[in-house]
Amino acid sequence: MGGARRDRRHGDGTRDEGAREEDQARRLTSDGRRGASAGADEPDDSELPERDRRRMGVLIKVYGVLCLFSAVSVVTAFVLIATLLIDFKSVVTLAEGHTVTTLVLYAVSTAMNAALSALYVVLGVRLLRNQRRNAARMSWIMILLSVGVIITDIMLYGMRVSILVRQLVTLAILIAIWTFLDPQLRDERRLQRKLRDQELCASAREGTLGRDASGRGYITLNFFNIFWIFVLCSVIGLVIEDVFHLLTVGGYQDRAGLLYGPFSPIYGFGAVLLTMILNRFYKSNPVVIFVVSAIVGGGFEYLVSFFMQFAFGITAWDYSGQPWWYLSFGGGRTCGLFMIFWGALGLLWIRVLLPRVLALINHIPWNWRYAVTSVAAVLLIADGVLTVISLDCWYERLAGNAPDSPVASFCAEHYDDTFMSNRFQTMTIDPDDAARAR
Repeated sequence: MGGARRDRRHGDGTRDEGAREEDQARRLTSDGRRGASAGADEPDDSELPERDRRRMGVLIKVYGVLCLFSAVSVVTAFVLIATLLIDFKSVVTLAEGHTVTTLVLYAVSTAMNAALSALYVVLGVRLLRNQRRNAARMSWIMILLSVGVIITDIMLYGMRVSILVRQLVTLAILIAIWTFLDPQLRDERRLQRKLRDQELCASAREGTLGRDASGRGYITLNFFNIFWIFVLCSVIGLVIEDVFHLLTVGGYQDRAGLLYGPFSPIYGFGAVLLTMILNRFYKSNPVVIFVVSAIVGGGFEYLVSFFMQFAFGITAWDYSGQPWWYLSFGGGRTCGLFMIFWGALGLLWIRVLLPRVLALINHIPWNWRYAVTSVAAVLLIADGVLTVISLDCWYERLAGNAPDSPVASFCAEHYDDTFMSNRFQTMTIDPDDAARAR
């Protein structure tokens, strides 16, 4: 021990730069963990050193000014439109030809856009006042609202490229702002990265890579763990569903959910959702885990069915015609029987399968994991985007709309109705079931 310590010193007794950085990184990590547990002791922006408060450069200030101007103009437009719609006859005229679901989606989308506009004003003020910590929290809330707006707009207008590109660019800027405004400073990140790499090496040797070191949950909810849980469970879920169909109905049916690859993303997203919610329950009473899993699974199944129907007119499952003991409710979108399955699956997942899945994904060498994960994520995201676009074009063709863009023409040529019906054999599309604005 003493020899190792002397190896890190120069002849004059002073410690080298690497040793000082390592000690500083450990202190920062320790302070960060204590701060995370304390919560209330987290310093305010005014307590940060002056050099840290100067990190908000000219571009950030310009973006803050743009936030103020754009938000004020949008709020003004909302007020003018609301003033025009005060007349009851105008509201009735606007509502004609739309279903109740479409009008509800209009209202939800309008409310979220109005909330975003108000938050842009707050974000602009906080950026101009150098309140980086509060601005980071505000940008995180706005990211969630922006995702909600994108989902409702897809349900109302479909995959309109002009709308989606604008929204995705806005979302990317918010994510970049949130990342930049993270209160962890660049020198801390650099030092912590070195220490993290050392800890990764040690954890890989000990077989504990990916475990939550704080003890609050079973695994660390980072991108690497979440992504590979999604991939593995998308594949495993598809295999289980194919085998279940083979044993109960007979014959093979392609039940994949993406254009390419053996993936059923509903199982991947379901596993990710259960992992994020149950991660802190892994030591809880099995009854608690079962009940939470059943509620989460049933709610997730209902919301996915709702989105698919009202966005694309797709009915992927319907329990309303099943025997009474299915306990179908919610218009056949979910049922009590499958909620019981979700509960049992959640208990099995968090207590038995998750440790084994973590051990499996840790077979990826730790020094390759970022490159392999990045490439796999890009390919899977491209597959997902292409799938959603092809479903939208399929919907438009069945609705009687001729291809009106290069993307629609490409899908009509390479992913025509025959291809789509063969690939997605469990799906049926009825344009009249969608909630899109006509």
